[in-house]
Amino acid sequence: MRNLRRAAAYRLLLMPLAAGALLVSSAAAHAQQTALLDDIVAAVVQIKTYIAPDGRTVSGLGRERSGSGIVIDDKGLILTIGYLMVEAQSAEVISAGRTLPAEVVGYDHETGFGLLRTSEPLKQKPMAFGKSSDLKERDPVLVASYGGIDMMAPAQVVAKREFAGNWEYMLDEAIFTSPPHPAWSGAALVNRDGKLVGVGSLIVGDAAGGNARSPGNMFVPIDRLAPILSAMIADGRASGPAKPWLGMTTDEIRGRLFVSSVTPDGPADKAGIKRGDLVVSVNGDAPKSLADFYRKVWAQGAAGTAVPLDVLQGSGMRRIDVKSMNRMDHLKLKSTF
Repeated sequence: MRNLRRAAAYRLLLMPLAAGALLVSSAAAHAQQTALLDDIVAAVVQIKTYIAPDGRTVSGLGRERSGSGIVIDDKGLILTIGYLMVEAQSAEVISAGRTLPAEVVGYDHETGFGLLRTSEPLKQKPMAFGKSSDLKERDPVLVASYGGIDMMAPAQVVAKREFAGNWEYMLDEAIFTSPPHPAWSGAALVNRDGKLVGVGSLIVGDAAGGNARSPGNMFVPIDRLAPILSAMIADGRASGPAKPWLGMTTDEIRGRLFVSSVTPDGPADKAGIKRGDLVVSVNGDAPKSLADFYRKVWAQGAAGTAVPLDVLQGSGMRRIDVKSMNRMDHLKLKSTF
């Protein structure tokens, strides 16, 4: 299995390496490929986090979490998917047989990215960034999670499209790949040049879009990191006005928007939104989809604005003004950053 995975990775990386060195012998090209694969494997580490007992995310994500992270500088900065580390009170990174304590650096709810830093620099070469905007459907890619070459697998980009999650999360363009990787959380999506183009977020059943079943993974595009990286390192979060957060989980079922849960003590809960409510409109404007619902909510103003929702609650229609807030201010982050 190890040799098969390495051979598949070689095939993926062969073309760009050979194209850039017409006079390089096959032995030299093979050495280049091996070195590049070894660098990719080494740059993907395991992270373990331990969440504050009173963390708001404990009920849904648990107190102990584990997944992959990606080394992105020579001072021990690790990029991962944020749900693995948000509200962590302690963390550790396992790399090349060593376990190092790590501190939480920052989290961004809008993209889903999270940052950690090890207590001392890692010896691994940081993974270089590619451009996720250059990826096209049907492009071959590698998915690498911690665990060495055995956890590196070829995949294909099957879609680049909008993604709306029921936890008040939306990407204008997410990357979807197939077949699914078994350890997607925080995994590196790597292009043919051996560069990072996405960070693993979810396993999905409709990667290709449409109604046909197509299992795969969703990745957050790496291009979303550059505009917020400096602020995340300096302040623990992205700068600028935050979007209004309501604290409600909303599912789109046959074109209708049902509230499946509300966050205890969150804005929707305090305003009287209940599980099972049907969202009819935002300030009198009916949303056409979950993504459209988010756009209409966010168009009302920045975090802190009152969002007027028309909901069918029981047998009666109600207008409920939900006093929104910044999602980051609701989380238990003071123990970490």
